[in-house]
Amino acid sequence: MPVVTDWALELDADQVLRGQGADPLTLRSRRPALVEIAERALLVGMPLLQPRVAYERLEARGLRHERLSVDGGVLHGALIAEHLGRAEQVVVLVCTVGDALEACVAREMDSDPVFGLALDGLGSAAVESLAGLACSRIEGQTAERGWHASLPLSPGMVGWPVLEGQAQIFSLLDPSLAGVRLTESGMMIPRKSLSFVLGLGAEVASGASACSACSVRSIGSGGGRSRASST
Repeated sequence: MPVVTDWALELDADQVLRGQGADPLTLRSRRPALVEIAERALLVGMPLLQPRVAYERLEARGLRHERLSVDGGVLHGALIAEHLGRAEQVVVLVCTVGDALEACVAREMDSDPVFGLALDGLGSAAVESLAGLACSRIEGQTAERGWHASLPLSPGMVGWPVLEGQAQIFSLLDPSLAGVRLTESGMMIPRKSLSFVLGLGAEVASGASACSACSVRSIGSGGGRSRASST
């Protein structure tokens, strides 16, 4: 199972603020101090990021009754059937930025919670950016074959419940080499992690770009759809 570590993440204060669920334009005009804190979070937090992507590329063997057979197992659900029914291959991925930043967030939340929240926003922005880079890299490889890539599908999206989706992904992929494990509740540890699948093939329907509209952007880190519960 490949684990890729050569990722160059480039983030700015606006992304950190969006990672906190805030509107950068509003804060820049009304609360510029929070923008300064976001910039400080970048200085402190960027060196702590440990971006890693574990993935498997699997042959698709056919869809029946919302169950897509792939090498080594099955992906199933309404969302899978809708987007991956024509896939020739499926790529299963888990992205993480590691646990060093998470430990720093925990320390700062005790002494400086505003700064701790900014660091947490950095983690959310970083793992979303990492997922986008992973999608783009796979898209580039796929285009060389004349294939298309589907939108990234993550557990917690409508039609693919978190517990079911996470169990399916982790049955096909062992991301422990990337330092990621799954709890019984379907939460990934470290929390700033994302799991998703991409369908590849000549007849796969894609958006303009699998990560220009990146659906993983709206998926909470750690294994749920709700940002409030996981990021």
